[in-house]
Amino acid sequence: MREQVAGALLRIGTRGSQLARAQASWVQERLRAAGPEAELVIIRTQGDLLPEASLTKIGGKGVFVKELENALFAGEIDFAVHSLKDLPVEIAQGLTIAAVTERVEARDVLCTRYGETLETLAGGARLATSSLRRKAQILAARADLQIVEVRGNLDTRLRKLAEGEFDALMAAAAGLIRLGWQERISEYLPFDISLPAPGQGALAVEVRTEDGEMREIAARLNHPPSRAAAEAERAFLSAMGGGCLAPIGAVGVVEGEDLILRGMVASVEGRRILREKVCGAAAEPVRVGEELAGRLFSMGAQEILSSIPPLQMTGGMAP
Repeated sequence: MREQVAGALLRIGTRGSQLARAQASWVQERLRAAGPEAELVIIRTQGDLLPEASLTKIGGKGVFVKELENALFAGEIDFAVHSLKDLPVEIAQGLTIAAVTERVEARDVLCTRYGETLETLAGGARLATSSLRRKAQILAARADLQIVEVRGNLDTRLRKLAEGEFDALMAAAAGLIRLGWQERISEYLPFDISLPAPGQGALAVEVRTEDGEMREIAARLNHPPSRAAAEAERAFLSAMGGGCLAPIGAVGVVEGEDLILRGMVASVEGRRILREKVCGAAAEPVRVGEELAGRLFSMGAQEILSSIPPLQMTGGMAP
């Protein structure tokens, strides 16, 4: 189901949510600054049409991607804009990530009804998240909290918080920042508490591999340090066998020629959690990601992954 916004030369495909439109508009403005005019083409994905359905039951995070990729293959759009964390580690053959935009903010945040932090939330407080990664890490820090599953767009989840369906909400900082809703953030969670999903905070611009002109145009938006960090994070996820909803998190930071990558894997209830950090060459992000995975496997990661029920090990990338 497609709803086209009238009038320009290049066509940017995006989901229809408020956040997705904001992200695509950001890309549109930067393309305009570089020369080419572009229009937005709104594409309804399965994930948008079933906003309350569990991701594990409808195909994981990939449900936000497939229809956009189909539109690329059909020539209905020239670019697809995704939150990079939504893209499975193995993208469709014939498509390529032409640009990874500069990361806005990688951290997870806590939004609470009355400004509480993770430390000051009352025992037994209801914390909402649809992410096993977030659930596991929060329970590792605060096992006394009650985790509530929540779906829907960011504005829907914030409304449910305001209406008292739960006491706190975990979300990606980047989404709130892109929508100008920073005032809703009660606390930015440090990486020692919550490592993000690989790619969180950056956008991916996907194009047809054979379309050299579009690849060249999209590449103007590429931010090399963000791309190197994201490639390391995604290589780590892939090496962990984690193109799934498993509790796996990673974040990379480029400092000069070095790439520092942190990663974690946890049991679903957060009773066991492994964390590790490696430093390698920013020019070899895949090697850095694979090295980190190897270290976690040597620490017992396979035992943790094997304990996760199969239903929770299917679908797209951890949100």
